[in-house]
Amino acid sequence: MFDTHCHLTDAAYAADLAAVLGRAREAGIRGIVTIASNADDAAHAERLAAAHPDVWWTAGTHPHEAERAAQDLDRVRELLGHDAVVAVGETGLDYHYDNSPRDSQRRSLDEHLKLAADSGLPIVVHSRSADDDTIAAIRSATGVVGVLHCFTGGSALFDTALGAGWYFSFGGMVTFRNWSGAELLRRVPPDRLLLETDGPYLAPVPYRGRRNEPAFMTCARDAVAAVRGVDGAELDRTTEANARRFYGLVPSA
Repeated sequence: MFDTHCHLTDAAYAADLAAVLGRAREAGIRGIVTIASNADDAAHAERLAAAHPDVWWTAGTHPHEAERAAQDLDRVRELLGHDAVVAVGETGLDYHYDNSPRDSQRRSLDEHLKLAADSGLPIVVHSRSADDDTIAAIRSATGVVGVLHCFTGGSALFDTALGAGWYFSFGGMVTFRNWSGAELLRRVPPDRLLLETDGPYLAPVPYRGRRNEPAFMTCARDAVAAVRGVDGAELDRTTEANARRFYGLVPSA
């Protein structure tokens, strides 16, 4: 398995990160991408990944922090020049919480899309309750390949992203009783599907309410496999290969 989206630099892991990574490896996680939320976080992620050959990192500013994106931009651009960075982001739009003004979020997403185009790196996009503006952003981003992480959008966003060659990532929410995305999950082509935890957030059933961690991805994997009617081991192989292709990583041994 490959956890394509986790926040290993979060303070929730500070006390026992070595144990978290150990449990992940024991559970069969063969790679983790730790996703940055701002420029300082990206620098932290770089240091963490340098110490672990099965961890990679991204650089970007989360929509919750979009008001600081302008001041982060030069540092993020510099970090994206490092050989070890694998993607731009996390960026995007979150109109559910609106922790940043929507115009700031849209400007930040546009700047990140430009960074992705200039660097040739893929982009990691968060979209919640913002389908129309995310659709417009994807349509404007010719030549950029991205992933809609923790996908919860509607069919119009799905069709737009699919047509643009983007990927879709799913995690613990697939195990929630009120999750309603089975139809679109079944429609994801096998070569566009990714798995994630989004740890420390969105822990799957039966761990819901606890801190999430990469080892718990087996629960999401099993739920995704059941929805799609495929064998779990087959899903592991497919989604790991997809993750390595998306992030430009060498195939696993």
